[in-house]
Amino acid sequence: MAHINLGVNEQMNPGITGLLKFRPETARPLMELAEVLLRGPHSLTPGERELIAAYVSGLNECDFCYASHSASATAQLDSDPTLVDQVVGDLDSAPVSAKLRALLRIAAVVRDDGRKVTIELVSAARAEGATDVEIHDTVLIAAAFSMYNRYVDGLGTLVPGGQEMYTQAARRIIEFGYGR
Repeated sequence: MAHINLGVNEQMNPGITGLLKFRPETARPLMELAEVLLRGPHSLTPGERELIAAYVSGLNECDFCYASHSASATAQLDSDPTLVDQVVGDLDSAPVSAKLRALLRIAAVVRDDGRKVTIELVSAARAEGATDVEIHDTVLIAAAFSMYNRYVDGLGTLVPGGQEMYTQAARRIIEFGYGR
């Protein structure tokens, strides 16, 4: 049960969904940001951007966001369902491109402390082909998802077990987006 009365059935509105219904005026810009960062036109695929969001959420130990964005990443990358777990468990041996690995290293540092991003990390990402927009958006995804994670966990929202709900939500997001 959430720390505050959200005025919704939490079983039907777990995690961030109940929070968004509680404050629709803050929900709109939060979902617009997620839509632009994760689904807007970009050189990184939506699946790769969802993987960054899931990775940050996993490092932040936000179970709801980790499960949600892992399901979205898996569905959009057509990958092994354990890919996100592999990335979180051991980025160096995970089966992702060198460019994505370099961007994920930046994301990991940002979620800890943005001031720890170094020119060496940025140069390493550039050396693997990352563009300035990809680097920028990786930093923003990591920062935004650290905020979303703290929002969800800070208010003690319900985290349902089982994968099916997250898989269904991923399908809805792929079809309709975050701004629905």
